[in-house]
Amino acid sequence: MSTPAEPSRSQEYPNTYFVQDRSSLEELKRLQIQDQLVTASMGGVLPEQSLPMSFERVLDVGCGTGGWLISMAQTFPTASLLIGVDASGKMISFARSQAEAQGVADRIEFHMMDALQMLEFPAGFFDLVNQRSAVSWIRTWEWPKLLNEYQRISQPDGIVRITEPEILVTSPSSALAELFELMLTALFQSGHLFTPENDGLTSHLTRLLSQAGFKDVQARVSTLEYHAGTPEGYHAYEDARYLFRTIVPFLQKWTRLPDKYESIYQQAMHDMQQPGFFIISRMLTAWGKNVDSWRPSVSGENR
Repeated sequence: MSTPAEPSRSQEYPNTYFVQDRSSLEELKRLQIQDQLVTASMGGVLPEQSLPMSFERVLDVGCGTGGWLISMAQTFPTASLLIGVDASGKMISFARSQAEAQGVADRIEFHMMDALQMLEFPAGFFDLVNQRSAVSWIRTWEWPKLLNEYQRISQPDGIVRITEPEILVTSPSSALAELFELMLTALFQSGHLFTPENDGLTSHLTRLLSQAGFKDVQARVSTLEYHAGTPEGYHAYEDARYLFRTIVPFLQKWTRLPDKYESIYQQAMHDMQQPGFFIISRMLTAWGKNVDSWRPSVSGENR
């Protein structure tokens, strides 16, 4: 497949990502940790799909550091072409280097692309379009247009798969709960959630897919549990340690940051390393089949 034209990394696309410096080393590390942690905790790259070997052409939208797509290539050798797109040139460069290091670069392409504008692929090209944790960059009013694009580039009966987290977690740490409450408020105020509740996006996913015209829409909830003293617990700690540093500008813009934020943060990090500490979180995967023939939606439809 021909490579879409890409701007230089110094001319990266404007974006609505909740980390202001999306190209920082800390964010690259966090996303790499999060990719591995979430994929393993959910039971693999496509745990809910009955025929995962049937997907030959796969697109991952908002691919970040490429972890999910690389795992997909390693798990399913039958996938002949896997493409990741992201608005960040630095993330794309990092993803390409990871694919080379893992020995799967012959089947993976990574392109810099703004999914909220247009996905530069032919109609009916992909068997599977995947998107995960896009609550970090999609606003509520952008879903209809984005899903219409997913429908356009999917084959008839191709699968569009959306996985998003509930925002709050269960843990014995009141400090960690306060940090997640701040993030929940900021995500709602900035338009990333439909309602200011924990499931302010996840409870709407099946509706969004159905309204966009997908058929046989289904959903699966994954419960993710991490305990201190385990490798997974340490990775969850590292994810939170980076996250609540890098999103401070986002929190400051969309909610009132407590004067004692630093002490709350330090207490949460302390709590996460104590014996007996645990985190329970949930993610919802919703998926549906493309219609037999694509049609453009009417302007304003499904809003």
